[in-house]
This record gives sequence, C-alpha cells and structure tokens, in this order.
Amino acid sequence: MKHRIAALRYMASTLAISIALGLVCIAQAASGNSTATLSAQDHTAMMVADWTRARDYTKEYLDAMPEDGYAFKPTPDIRSFAEQMLHLANANYAFAAAATGAASTNKVNLEKTEAMKTKAACTKAVLDSYDFMISSIKGMDMKKAGEAIKLFGQDTTRSGALAKAFEHQTHHRGQTTIYLRLKGAKPPAEKLF
Repeated sequence: MKHRIAALRYMASTLAISIALGLVCIAQAASGNSTATLSAQDHTAMMVADWTRARDYTKEYLDAMPEDGYAFKPTPDIRSFAEQMLHLANANYAFAAAATGAASTNKVNLEKTEAMKTKAACTKAVLDSYDFMISSIKGMDMKKAGEAIKLFGQDTTRSGALAKAFEHQTHHRGQTTIYLRLKGAKPPAEKLF
C-alpha cells in the first residue's frame, strides 16, 4: 500500500509540474512577451533532451538482454521481455500522436507481431518509436501545451499526455530490470542526466 501511495504521489507531482510548465508557456505567449518564444524553445529542448536520454537508456536495456532473453517471461502470466518493450513502443506512438497531433507512423500492434520479437526487430521497433516521439515533440506548437485533450478516455492536456508518456516508458523499462537479472545480465546504470 505504501508503494501505491508513493507512486500516486509521484504521478500527481509529475503531472502538476508538466501542467505548470505548460501554463507558464501559454501565459508568456498570451502576454506577447518576446521571452515566451525562448521559453517554448527551452521547454521543447528540455523534452527532446529527456526523450533522447530515455531512448539511449532503453537501448542499453535492449542491448543488455541476450537474444534468448527476448522470449523470457519471469512468470507465465506476464509479458515477455520483448512484449514489455514492444508495449512501450506501441504506447510511445499513441501518446505522441495524442499529445502533439502528429499522425502515427505505426500501423500494427507491435506487441502482438511475432516477427518483432527478435532482438534486432524489437530493438529497431522500440528505437523507431522514440524517434517518432522526439520528432513529434520537435514539431509540436508549444503554445498548445496547455490545450485540453482526451487521452484514453481521460481529460488531460497535451503537456500532461507527454508527462504520462514519459512515466509510462520509464515504468515498463524499469519492469525489465528484473528480467535482465533473472537471465544473468547486468542492468544498465541509471541515467538521470
């Protein structure tokens, strides 16, 4: 129960920070202040840097798992390593499209596509999803960051959806740490910066 409360507090604080940053950008843009453009550019640059770091960190996880570990499930009722990573990729496309308005380039359910479950195919699919997220953020009009949208039937903002996307990929990558350890592989060191 303590873990759930801590997780809920973390999610709430992450969402609050994202919404606050979005509102600051909107307020500055509305005021006509020339620093609003810089703030929007800075916000975009920060998100691109975070997503680039997340992509590189996830690649280290993908590289660390041996080929035979991609089908590995710690228990029969949970996703395999490849399925975890492909689920993360599916979500990156969905979150990016919802948050930025970019048309998703993914046309299949990666997690359910057997051909994607090899090390090479899974790695490419996952990295492509991060590249889509990054390019979508670069193309996003940050003046719309505080705009209300529906995300999986829930009310949020465009910046809130991006915060949820980042949280989601972090969650699923983190779950695979135990997969690596159970396969005798060493998980990558944390990359906060």
